[in-house]
Amino acid sequence: MVAISAHSSSYCAVASHNKPYISHNLRNSISISSSPFSLPRKISCRASPSLAAESPLTAKVGNGLKDFIHIDDFDKDTILKILDRAIEVKTLLKSGDRSFRPFEGKTMSMIFAKPSMRTRVSFETGFSLLGGHAIYLGPDDIQMGKREETRDVARVLSRYNDIIMARVFSHQDILDLAKYATVPVINGLTDYNHPVQIMADALTMIEHIGRFEGTKVVYVGDGNNIVHSWLLLAAVVPFHFVCACPKGFEPDAKTVEKARKAGISKIEITDDPKEAVRGADVVYSDVWASMGQKEEAAYRRQVFKGFQVDQNLMDAAGSKAFFMHCLPAERGVEVTDEVVEAPYSIVFPQAENRMHAQNAIMLHVLGK
Repeated sequence: MVAISAHSSSYCAVASHNKPYISHNLRNSISISSSPFSLPRKISCRASPSLAAESPLTAKVGNGLKDFIHIDDFDKDTILKILDRAIEVKTLLKSGDRSFRPFEGKTMSMIFAKPSMRTRVSFETGFSLLGGHAIYLGPDDIQMGKREETRDVARVLSRYNDIIMARVFSHQDILDLAKYATVPVINGLTDYNHPVQIMADALTMIEHIGRFEGTKVVYVGDGNNIVHSWLLLAAVVPFHFVCACPKGFEPDAKTVEKARKAGISKIEITDDPKEAVRGADVVYSDVWASMGQKEEAAYRRQVFKGFQVDQNLMDAAGSKAFFMHCLPAERGVEVTDEVVEAPYSIVFPQAENRMHAQNAIMLHVLGK
């Protein structure tokens, strides 16, 4: 078994000098491990700010905080504790130790209205590595809201399973699942937000930059669900977030307003990507046309000209900038092949961290 130590209410950011792993508790005493994963260098602690007021789009639902639906359903301290847990359990799994099995005897239903390689494999593998059994339910298995009402699906699956993960189109579907389920519900993606992805992104930044608090993250492309999740994180943890997108493709105005009103992070929306990326710690991209928008793909390629992340844009960002992408990437469209394969690209550690961040989220909602 792995011993997970208690946390205090302050945040300790650890500068790792670009070591790929940080194998210690970010809030407790720091010890240098014999593990090859990292050697911490610098620790800075800050107190947690208060929570921002909620908007109707991100109102808490279901049984309080049993679910993981929006990042800003949690305070800064809780988010950082989950990331600490992700680092600890990741380090254990990387060592080859398979003795930590907190999900032994537990089952999870995975509802997929939208298919996904990373979401399915990361959740199913992670739950299995920690002792549980995950059940895949594809688009034809349930047809939630068509063949059977979402509230009925939630109540039936709650009687079979210990946890439900859903990757759906409509955000209302995840809200309804959480409302009627009596077991924890995890948002694996909706058209509105993608909180598990942003938790993996934050974990990746901690590993490669040493922190994500106080960094500058510049997203270049469509103001989509990834952007909404970054904005909701910015309502809880202080950093500088810029969304560079064509006019008419800005993120949801209420979500932007919420992040700004929180008064925690600097938020900018611009249509000038070259100016936006200057001094960035991370340049982030995503596909220009998501699932359900493929009929707009040709039109969007015309509108988004000038928003491709290429070497020139990365040069404008500066030598310290990393490139991130939530994948799958359309190489040659929103990002060039040269950038994806560059030494500053961390898209594959980012993809791996989906599993580790999600493991920590599942441990949290199941009280493990």
